[in-house]
Amino acid sequence: MSAPAALKLFQTRPVKSAGLALAGALLFTLLLAAQAERPAAPVQLTLNENPFGPSPLVAPALREGIRDLYRYTSVEEAAALTARLAAKEGVAPELIVLGDLLEPLGLQLSLRGGPGGEFIYSVPGYPALVDAAARAGGVVVGVPLNDRLENDLPALAARVTPRTRAVFLVNPHNPSGTVSDPAKLAAFIRGVSQRALVIVDEAYLEFSDDFAGRTAVALTRAGENVLVYRTFAKAYGLAGLPLGYAVAPRAVADFLRQQGLGGAREQNRLALAAAAASLRDAGYLARVHDAVAAERTQWHAVLDGLKLRHTDSQANFVYFDAGRPHAEVAAALQASGVLVGRAFPPYATWVCITIGLPPDNVRAQAALRQALGK
Repeated sequence: MSAPAALKLFQTRPVKSAGLALAGALLFTLLLAAQAERPAAPVQLTLNENPFGPSPLVAPALREGIRDLYRYTSVEEAAALTARLAAKEGVAPELIVLGDLLEPLGLQLSLRGGPGGEFIYSVPGYPALVDAAARAGGVVVGVPLNDRLENDLPALAARVTPRTRAVFLVNPHNPSGTVSDPAKLAAFIRGVSQRALVIVDEAYLEFSDDFAGRTAVALTRAGENVLVYRTFAKAYGLAGLPLGYAVAPRAVADFLRQQGLGGAREQNRLALAAAAASLRDAGYLARVHDAVAAERTQWHAVLDGLKLRHTDSQANFVYFDAGRPHAEVAAALQASGVLVGRAFPPYATWVCITIGLPPDNVRAQAALRQALGK
């Protein structure tokens, strides 16, 4: 029994004697002491989740939506969210494809042209799409990051061949958090997309300093062969009800729908309700952005104070060179109750830490100082 539950127990049962009162007080004191001695729950800063949680409008929407949990998602419900997203992105609804699409997208693009198609991406990186492509006979072509740990756009372009099926970018990149220069990225997309589909995963772009100026959706609107993927799992705080969507060229969107992707029956009705509620909260993303940016600035100041090299992250995580093996640092942090992201070879001494709530960040920063003896 927890101490609060014990307190409630003693508040709701009448005390019949001084002896019982004294025994109750003693027991409650012992319970408090036991709870104080219990180690604090680990701080989980591993998967780039939004610790500030979803919009306050989400919980009422879920309570309403759960009434119809026995029903499949209807075409009308999916169409309503699609229309809302199309208006948000400034495109026709036919260019929106709902769903957690990265893995099925890689699979379908690989199957479409048969085995041997090449899928180019930055390494280390987020491999969901290329791994799925490889399972269907695709050939994964990894291109190292540049010296600033950004997507190396010239090197990526140089690897495009007639066999290239798609070029996959994450911007801001995962795990470095770096963003590509908008003008250089636009030029890259215009050039490469004439030879292969360019896919830009913008899962973390809402955390950046200039979402509108950095998104590649303007190029999709302009007719370039580029698909932009977004998710509600990160900035919108809905990792537990994941939902994403693609803004795709019409031919690509039609192809995906022909393969069964994006259909109403494929969608979780509670995820749709949560996403729709999030979009109705006009100020939510700005609040999250500002809170994360403030904590990210503090993290970078701490890393600078420790004289640790770090990237210029524009995401909701920081990435830095601890100067010693990742496993050693991660184990020391875990011993202090802080869990951090996995290693990303070949950066054997670099550590990725998700930005948490302010008290969690303070705890993690103290643990890092202790782990490094600084």
